[in-house]
Amino acid sequence: MLHEQDPESWWSALVVAVRGALAEAGANVEVTALALDATSGTVLVEDGAGRPRGAALMYDDGRAKAQAEVAQRVGNQLWDALGYRMQAAWALPKAMWLVEQGLLGRGDRVVHQSDHLVRRLVGSPVATDTSHALKSGVDLRDGTWPVELLAELGRDGGQLPEVVWPATVLGIVGQEAARATGLPQGTAIRAGMTDGCAAQIAAAALRPGSWSSALGTTLVVKGATRDLVRDVSGAVYCHRSPDGGWLPGGASSTGAGIIAQTFPSMDSAALDALTEQARPLVPVAGATYALAGVGERFPFVAPNARGFIAREAVSDAARFAALCQSIAYIERLSYDVLGCLGADVSGPVSLSGGGSRNAWWNQLRTDVLGRATLVPESVEAATGMAVLAAAPAGELAATAERMVRIGQRYLPDETRGQALQAGYRRLLEALVERGWLAADVADRALAHGFRA
Repeated sequence: MLHEQDPESWWSALVVAVRGALAEAGANVEVTALALDATSGTVLVEDGAGRPRGAALMYDDGRAKAQAEVAQRVGNQLWDALGYRMQAAWALPKAMWLVEQGLLGRGDRVVHQSDHLVRRLVGSPVATDTSHALKSGVDLRDGTWPVELLAELGRDGGQLPEVVWPATVLGIVGQEAARATGLPQGTAIRAGMTDGCAAQIAAAALRPGSWSSALGTTLVVKGATRDLVRDVSGAVYCHRSPDGGWLPGGASSTGAGIIAQTFPSMDSAALDALTEQARPLVPVAGATYALAGVGERFPFVAPNARGFIAREAVSDAARFAALCQSIAYIERLSYDVLGCLGADVSGPVSLSGGGSRNAWWNQLRTDVLGRATLVPESVEAATGMAVLAAAPAGELAATAERMVRIGQRYLPDETRGQALQAGYRRLLEALVERGWLAADVADRALAHGFRA
């Protein structure tokens, strides 16, 4: 899968978003610091002046399959110690592809999406953070580049940015960026984290045992553990928490994006009406796998996976119900897989992202999970970056708990939860039959029972 974007569109969107936020906040609000989150694994070539040298390769661009295989083989010892496997969509293989294509000129370097935008805000080169640099091969145990290993993979150490921990001050808003955005010149910019981590912070899911399910275009599940969680399949990987400890999880290619793709002209009123029509249709018979593109990353790795929908889902309402039910099942599988890897999944689950605005869907997800869920008043990842920008060193979890307000709580309906179990098993069996989900993983997930 190829997926590119024009980096200039990011800057235009940032300017619009910041000006809109400042206008809504009003003149009496003092901006003292900010932080940016961006998509994990998105990279571009930037020249010496900070200008993009072409399109960016996005988070799910899978063109670097051959480079991922080389990176995995050469760096296997380090990746094993960190508990993950290199994948085609990750930043390091894509950087290798860019180098091999001869797309870096003298003075150019490969940077992450967040690095490029922060540089434009500051007006000069900036460090990268360990969160966005995870998929570029940074050693998260000490927050440094494995320079010799990366050199063996064609990554010139002189082209690597300095790497810092999240929340480190990267610089201040420069004069030109202040004019463009309306931000006060001199405002501190602190190193951010990826969009999945930002959603986790916005959900205040930062204590060991607590979890966040961010349902936007894709589904991102993240939690907190004291120890590193290792997954030989590469589906689960861990960020480092700014407070210490680890933030395990993963990003599925399933998510609400399939809803928009299936019903492209639907507005909010039509979606509400379709939700009401879908309500009595659950559980939907058959097996549905709600995948918009090709390839799955989490809770299992299957580059050739493709979506399918139950033949029983004939009407629009039935298709909508089947897709929502399928995503709830994949979310459940995510937690079952994490639990089988030894992660503590006993704590609360916070729901965030645009999908959490649908109350019926939230209840369905709660019933499938079989436990209470929480929905913060603000479900946007940007809230997480506001918390990070405000947090004193070592106090991110405590700051999130002070700033994040819970808007809704859902309790599972045990009767409907039991009725949904058969559909969960059918989906796992269908994934195993297609060779995308390992049979032993499916068996362990079913035996683990996140509901227990």
